[in-house]
Amino acid sequence: MRTTLTLNDALADSLKKLAHQSGKPFKQVINETLMAGLAHSQQRQAKTYRLQAVAMGAAYPGINLDKALQLADDLEDMAIMAKMELRK
Repeated sequence: MRTTLTLNDALADSLKKLAHQSGKPFKQVINETLMAGLAHSQQRQAKTYRLQAVAMGAAYPGINLDKALQLADDLEDMAIMAKMELRK
């Protein structure tokens, strides 16, 4: 297949130098380089992310963690009331 590629100058110079050193045609060096790059990118696989669980201790007595959103609301209300007390 015939196509047109636009290469940056440094890359083109490196590929031309490689073609000259290896005695291969420029087109062959381009094809081999692209194939090697594709093969390398297909070999890479994402590493499995592992997270170790850590105990954070028990909740304070009287706090029901099944109602965490209600607890967050109550804590936010208490913080707002404390700020308002300071502004008197």
